[in-house]
Amino acid sequence: MGRSYHQFCPVAKAMELLDERWTMLVIRELIAGSHHFNELRRGLPRMSPSLLSKRLHQLVNAGVVERRPEGTEVRYLLTPAGRELEPIVMALGAWGVRWIGELGDQDLDPKLLLWDMHRNIEHAAVPDRRTVVQFRFHAVAPQLRDWWLVITPTDADVCDTDPGHEVAVVVTTSLRCLIAVWLGDLPWLDALRSGELEIHGPEALRRALPTWFKPTMYSSVPRPDGDVDAIHIRAADTGVPA
Repeated sequence: MGRSYHQFCPVAKAMELLDERWTMLVIRELIAGSHHFNELRRGLPRMSPSLLSKRLHQLVNAGVVERRPEGTEVRYLLTPAGRELEPIVMALGAWGVRWIGELGDQDLDPKLLLWDMHRNIEHAAVPDRRTVVQFRFHAVAPQLRDWWLVITPTDADVCDTDPGHEVAVVVTTSLRCLIAVWLGDLPWLDALRSGELEIHGPEALRRALPTWFKPTMYSSVPRPDGDVDAIHIRAADTGVPA
């Protein structure tokens, strides 16, 4: 637990656990379906392994997370208390979409973007064979420029080095543009028409590629210039948070 506020208020007591740095993002990742330590690290690429271990230990001790050994591996699962945090996390994300300003350059993380995209694959829409999509981001450091999604009908993986398989489609864009598309701020078609995003490959695959990804849960959140009363995030609509 964090430092005490020394208040009997339930909000204060809850925040003694939840407002420590990274804690709610660890819970976000567990909600999103990351259950192993390495999966959690990939969804939290800028969090140190030692701090992740500490936060998981705190959440287990608080009864929010269950640590479940399975053979040589350990799974981390939300308890009923942890699952009750899901609508809170979703509401925080929706509020952030609506009221937080433009993202700074330091917020644009290709590791998190590709990890989130890989777990939102619409496998029923992809070709019934291994399909490799290469993403090439311009105006970023060379080591962050090229990424690959290796998609099969039942699985997907993210590679930051060439996996050695034939590439079916290449997406060339800026990191900021693809994040805007992914969050629902910019439709795929608008990005393509503007020339900010280009898809190279056979025509059938170019046209189909946007359908290979499920919309994120935040893409349907009304923005401030829309219907303020329309904001409503249902548990059934939740996918994987970015």
